Amino acid sequence: MTRLALPHWAGTLAVKAAVFITVMCCGLAAMLGVLVHVSVTDQTVGQARSLALARLADATKAYQAGDTLLPGASVDPPGLPHALRDLAVAGDRGTMVSDHHGQPTMWAAGPADRNRALAVEVDYAQQAHTIAGLDRAILWSSGLAIGATLLVGAFAVTRVTRRLHATAQVARRISAGDLDARVGDPRTRDQSRPQDEVAAVAAALDTMAASLQGKLLSEQRFTADVAHELRTPLTGLHAAAELLPPGRPTELVRDRVAALRTLTEDLLEISRLETGREQLELDGEELGALAARVVRASGTDTEVVVLRDTRVETDRRRLERVLGNLVANAHKHGRAPVSVTVDGAVVTVRDHGDGYPDYLVEHGPQRFRTEGGAKGHGLGLTIAVGQAEVLGARLEFANAVDGGAVAILTLPQPGAALPDGAVRRAASPESS
Repeated sequence: MTRLALPHWAGTLAVKAAVFITVMCCGLAAMLGVLVHVSVTDQTVGQARSLALARLADATKAYQAGDTLLPGASVDPPGLPHALRDLAVAGDRGTMVSDHHGQPTMWAAGPADRNRALAVEVDYAQQAHTIAGLDRAILWSSGLAIGATLLVGAFAVTRVTRRLHATAQVARRISAGDLDARVGDPRTRDQSRPQDEVAAVAAALDTMAASLQGKLLSEQRFTADVAHELRTPLTGLHAAAELLPPGRPTELVRDRVAALRTLTEDLLEISRLETGREQLELDGEELGALAARVVRASGTDTEVVVLRDTRVETDRRRLERVLGNLVANAHKHGRAPVSVTVDGAVVTVRDHGDGYPDYLVEHGPQRFRTEGGAKGHGLGLTIAVGQAEVLGARLEFANAVDGGAVAILTLPQPGAALPDGAVRRAASPESS
């Protein structure tokens, strides 16, 4: 199933929150700025218009009485806007702001005689400077408000995202097998503090981890207890089978008893691996010679190819167990030819059968699960993966392009940090 790709603009939660806060602050600042600008401008222009019309009324009275016009009043002055003059000639009075001699001027005009206009000009520079200063103040205050809001919002969102990242990290640790990992959000421990959604998620994750850990521990104890309890009757059953007279029924009984004993030992080994308290006994080993020894012990027709031999520091018994299980699985569930290839610290086991099931390639082996009519309990590869983890190695499963299953074991490089609990095996007197 193809996953939908996020748009290229989709970023982290902090970035999205910062963008959202910035857009909202800019929109709010713009709306408030426009409202303040319109309100103050209307008030300022209204006052200037009232003053100009009052002076126009005085000038009209003086003009009609034949008195001398006051300064700033004249008939058809050269700077009078044409639209305002046409309005006055038509018999109406009006006002208009325009530049006159490089200065903003409020004009008021009304009708005079002989298709002329009587006009009054009022200096509008102070009002224009007031409005311009107000606009600058709005811009500066809006910028400061947006910056302060963005910083406070980013701080608040970062605290939330930091807690979310911590929760996600703990979830990844749990999925990787660390069932002791807990979020431990401070809000969940102190019930007197407000409980937000992040605290609820953290508490739910901790509860889930605790429940999962309890169930897995119960399962491990059950598996170990069952395997231990089976060993005693199986030992008696094995001894009784050895006393049976020779014959085909005896062979069948002995074969089934041996299979049951092997299954019991595998379950015990898995239970020990799942406790996570296995201790390594490290020693230097030639990887090519060890692989050849494993193949000889398996008694199978397996080709060993050494492309590049190397000496590794590992637990010989556990590494032999991993390679032995891989070779046995290749012969049991695959087809010949089977080969073991050593290339430095990488060992590849390949067969030419139908390959691994899809679930195994994607999620790794699962106990008591097989597909395609295969016989077995699915414990061999599970043990191989567990022992590889104890060794600090990486075991990967894939299918070859031309058919066949491929298991790739990558051992730690020389000089790498030792796994937890590893001890070096003391050198024997013969080798000193």
